[in-house]
Amino acid sequence: MTTARVVRLRAFGGPEAMEIVEETLPPAAEGQAELRQTAVGFNFIDIYQRKGTYPLPLPTGLGHEAAGVVEAVGPGVTAVRPGDRVAYINAGIGAYADRRVVAADRLVKIPDGLSDEAAAAVIFKGMTAQYLLRRTHRVAPGDVVLVHAAAGGVGLILSRWAKALGATVVGAVGSAGKRAIALEAGCDHVVVTAEPDWPDAMLAATGGRKARVVYDSVGRDTFLKSLDCARPFGLVVVYGAASGPAPAIDPELLNKKGCLFLTRPSVFPHNADPADLRANAAELFAAIAAGAVEPHVGARFALDEVAAAHRAVEARRTVGATVLVP
Repeated sequence: MTTARVVRLRAFGGPEAMEIVEETLPPAAEGQAELRQTAVGFNFIDIYQRKGTYPLPLPTGLGHEAAGVVEAVGPGVTAVRPGDRVAYINAGIGAYADRRVVAADRLVKIPDGLSDEAAAAVIFKGMTAQYLLRRTHRVAPGDVVLVHAAAGGVGLILSRWAKALGATVVGAVGSAGKRAIALEAGCDHVVVTAEPDWPDAMLAATGGRKARVVYDSVGRDTFLKSLDCARPFGLVVVYGAASGPAPAIDPELLNKKGCLFLTRPSVFPHNADPADLRANAAELFAAIAAGAVEPHVGARFALDEVAAAHRAVEARRTVGATVLVP
């Protein structure tokens, strides 16, 4: 029987709560594929789930995305075959491992020219940007777009891709030290949300134009002012809560702010159908090939160093994507 090295969490807590164990890997059953994982993506939700902020049933694995090579397939699998380089999201929690058996319809083939590490680094964040820019609101030339956390993993992709689609991109960052990163990613203007008058700074930068769409992954600290940055009939998209959940509001406030639209989407429902998953991934990979999205691996840690990786990301000591290398 094949064995796999897997990160397990038996109690919520700090990075030291994670342990690496050896487990027997069952053979691929009907509709499944066995993977030898070569790179595991890291997302901030992993920290929330490890701490119990977003609790999972214990004991549990961690991790939502990875890349690797198909080692074997079960009966009925035709979409992938042994030797294929593949990546996935939404294959169930537990990507922190060196080998894994997953549903084959969760896998997308990695195109030539894109490394396994780059695929693992970009698949979750890139698929998030894809649905935000192409499904939640289809960004078009001339749109003014406000991107919160523009120097973060998803924010960097959103900013560059939105700019490539012809939008005027205003990046919002938490500190002045991140301004240059957002500008390098393609933002036309950058505002610092640590400054209380940042919505006024946005309007000054755009000549008074408010945003057709606001992408807010910060939540509690920015949400109410995000409403002030959307134009009449504009859309405010809350897709994260880095500072805590956005405050509850009376729906009448949306009317008073300009008949605004408000939504709280997430990546997994947009990719629940295998056909949608493949189509969305193809659009992401096309954007990478065109240079609209640039995967950037900022830090690499061995799987054995998973606790160090969590500490580094939680302390904001990394820039760009972090990957675990089994």
